[in-house]
Amino acid sequence: MENVIILGSGCAGLTAALYTARADLNPLVITGNELGGQIATTTDVENFPGFPEGLTGPELYDLMQRQAERFGARIEIDEVVEVDFKQRPFMLKTHSQTFEAKSVIVATGATPRKLDIPGEIEFTGRGVSYCATCDGFFFRDKEIMVVGGGDSALQEGLFLTKFGKRVQVVHRRDHLRAGPALQERARKNEKMGFVWNTVVESVNGNGAVESVRLKNVTTGAVREEPVAGLFIYIGHLPNTWLYKDQLDMDEEGYLIVDPYLHTNIPGVFAAGEVHDKRFRQAISSAGFGCMAAMEAEKYLASLE
Repeated sequence: MENVIILGSGCAGLTAALYTARADLNPLVITGNELGGQIATTTDVENFPGFPEGLTGPELYDLMQRQAERFGARIEIDEVVEVDFKQRPFMLKTHSQTFEAKSVIVATGATPRKLDIPGEIEFTGRGVSYCATCDGFFFRDKEIMVVGGGDSALQEGLFLTKFGKRVQVVHRRDHLRAGPALQERARKNEKMGFVWNTVVESVNGNGAVESVRLKNVTTGAVREEPVAGLFIYIGHLPNTWLYKDQLDMDEEGYLIVDPYLHTNIPGVFAAGEVHDKRFRQAISSAGFGCMAAMEAEKYLASLE
């Protein structure tokens, strides 16, 4: 019988592990199949407080894990494939065993939608990015391309104009889905341009992104465009399929929580990008992990 099981090993999950371990709850972290979450795939992290020289994503993950383990958190490298939150204690089944828990913190995060084109995975962290706030600084005075037509694409594109020499927004249609106010701001920005009716077919380079192959979906014309950074904003997929029909979700699949990160099931809490579709930062996810851990501690105390 576990006091608390934490699902996910990103910033939210490991911060929750640190706080519950320091509360003497002997937490168990089940990592999932992506150790460290999205932060572990980031080449350089320069906006996490306390590291003025910056560090790599894997380094940050390693430090957070070691800190949590120092206070007694246990790390289980496995993936949960089935949960039952309708029974007490909660049941969680992995590939190798079954666990019971008095409380659960869900920190399984979200995954950026991919274009699924040649070079995208190869150059992720080497010019291909899904986070302007994380990586925009590295493309100062360089050619940047943004893929997407919604609010996120324009918001992040406008942010990138602070750094890039030019920011081109590539959209497969001839009109945007973003709100009118955002569209107006984007069109008025002298550093931002638009490439309509176009898709990115491949990402090319040698060690880092150097160009992309573009195809006009109307004419079929293909051309090569030199760019240093490709930022992709075609949505995120919250990793919540496991909790369907048990935890309340919005229409996009994000978990619905109250201001204190309680789900609709007492004793089950959520932290990080599994419910946060607005901020999506390592530091905000860590903050949510802290909050969920403190609420889980209060919940367990109430059981006594």
